[in-house]
Amino acid sequence: MERELMSSARLEAFSDGVIAIIVTIMVLDLRAPVGGGIEALIALWPVFLSYMLSFLVVAIYWMNHHRTFHVVKIVNNRILWSNMVLLFCLSLVPFATDYMGRNSMTSLSVAIYCAVLLVCALAFTVMREAITHHLSEDGRPQAWNRATSHKVWYALIAYTLSVPVAFLSVIASLLLTFSVAAIYFVPEFWMKRLER
Repeated sequence: MERELMSSARLEAFSDGVIAIIVTIMVLDLRAPVGGGIEALIALWPVFLSYMLSFLVVAIYWMNHHRTFHVVKIVNNRILWSNMVLLFCLSLVPFATDYMGRNSMTSLSVAIYCAVLLVCALAFTVMREAITHHLSEDGRPQAWNRATSHKVWYALIAYTLSVPVAFLSVIASLLLTFSVAAIYFVPEFWMKRLER
């Protein structure tokens, strides 16, 4: 059993590296327009909006990942593999971002993008459950889960709805996606609850 346990520091370092590569791939997909006029820049708004949303989403995952493993010091195989699944899902974000931006946010491209975000949210939820199960004696993960469960459920519901909504209204689908980022943008109030 002890062979299956290891410090979370290596997991964090590896995850930080993968997330840094994900952001690097996304920024490399931002290419300057060939034309020099303002019209050429304005025509890139879907690409830039896609990048901005994805950067925000990946940044939020990174912050929550960091906060999670601030509490978790020892990990088991279940946590390691659930973290790998999360990183795999996050590695799909650059493709979905580029596809949505390059296709001027068509219904299909937005639906695929939202589906990728849904899969990422599911993967993060599975990882949280693995951590909670592993540290069932420690009250901090349970407190963290209780304090953030409303955000998790909102994200899962909003991302699930945003996929079919994309075929009805791209704007409504993107607003649902932005709303998830918005509720995670300022997480300090639940961090204070954890510290009590």
